[in-house]
Amino acid sequence: MHHLEEQLRRLVKEACEYPAGNPQRQKRLTQIIRLAANKLWKENTPYYQDALQQTWLYFCSNICGAYDATRGSVITWLNTYLRWRLQDFYRQQQEEKTKKAFLNVNQFIFGDRTQIYHLEENLAAPPDLPPILETVKLWVEEDIDGELGSTHIQGHPEVNCQVLILKRLPPEVSWKELSAEFGLSISTLSSFYQRQCLPRLRKFAEREGFL
Repeated sequence: MHHLEEQLRRLVKEACEYPAGNPQRQKRLTQIIRLAANKLWKENTPYYQDALQQTWLYFCSNICGAYDATRGSVITWLNTYLRWRLQDFYRQQQEEKTKKAFLNVNQFIFGDRTQIYHLEENLAAPPDLPPILETVKLWVEEDIDGELGSTHIQGHPEVNCQVLILKRLPPEVSWKELSAEFGLSISTLSSFYQRQCLPRLRKFAEREGFL
């Protein structure tokens, strides 16, 4: 490993003696890539190749200005940059998942007939955000004050807000299926849900800071 590090440092020094675009510089950069490629950090993630490509692009453009041989080996320098890019991709992936969760809950709360508010511009970083759907489900199931379970279609206590909200949580049961299950028309179920269940769900979401 020590011999490899010395060889890489020598090639870096030689490459930087030539101006950018010079064939001799490109030749030595290619040699460095071939020698270092198998020594870099590896992980099985869908964005690894993208991060690696960014690392090599950064290497070719900045090796003669950003790399300091007195502070570590070429491989250590490359691995540090590669891990930074992997962290960037990971954060981006988590943000996209969080945005999707927010939008799914938002669409569920406001229904298909109303405009869906785009919350992504105001989202905080994802790591500490709660699992929203699980939080909503737990609130409905516990129904601490009994309001959801006692709010039902007249003459049908089994068709209440607690049951309907749980049924409509993603992946939701269709209104057609619910109509067949409870023996009530789609319009009756949907109207009751819009008038009685959604306002309570919105109130909870606002209290929890989801909206």
